Amino acid sequence: MSILFRIASVSLLAAALAGCGAIQEHQRREDAQWAATAPVDQATPPTPDGSIYHDMQNMELFNDARAHRIGDILTINLVEAMQASKKSETTTSKSDKVNVGAPQILGQSLRIAGQTANSSLNSANSFDGAGSSTQSNQLTGQLTVTVAQRLSNGNLLVKGEKWLTINQGQELIRISGIVRAQDIGQDNSVDSTRVADARITYTGRGTLNEANTQGWLAKFFNSKWMPF
Repeated sequence: MSILFRIASVSLLAAALAGCGAIQEHQRREDAQWAATAPVDQATPPTPDGSIYHDMQNMELFNDARAHRIGDILTINLVEAMQASKKSETTTSKSDKVNVGAPQILGQSLRIAGQTANSSLNSANSFDGAGSSTQSNQLTGQLTVTVAQRLSNGNLLVKGEKWLTINQGQELIRISGIVRAQDIGQDNSVDSTRVADARITYTGRGTLNEANTQGWLAKFFNSKWMPF
């Protein structure tokens, strides 16, 4: 029994270590995907020949501080406020009543124990159900991102993240989406409500986040797969 117990313990420990390693590798790949986008290297300046204008050379006669190139930074104002509610009520009822007279034999009603053998059937059923659901969330603040890609129609694909480490935990916020150049303000900012296909993630890592997360066994007992 002790040998089997040791084998089982070692197997569980190996599985736990493998799971932790897979989670850490997934987090490393995810962090790499969200790394800031570096600007594209400009073409090598041509050899000076006395000319004022050269083809393929970046010349901005009127500088625009708004993001428009790969690697430029853009500030997104988080002004998310969502609220949803749903309520439903259902009431049904049904009743049936059937009366059957006593059969007649030779012109006389059938009698049992001195009483006419009349019969009746009554049934009734009803259902009354109600349900309601309310959900609301709010997220405010600012997050500066970088332009990851400039699309063919001039729109900008942006993404970025912000880490905040406090004592035993880390707070992480990420956002990605598509921004129209016309929606960028003079201060090089845009509201999150103007970001198309926006994906906003606000989560945490570390001791505090783990303390507020259910274990795998507790998740099983609270899942839909629990038969009781």
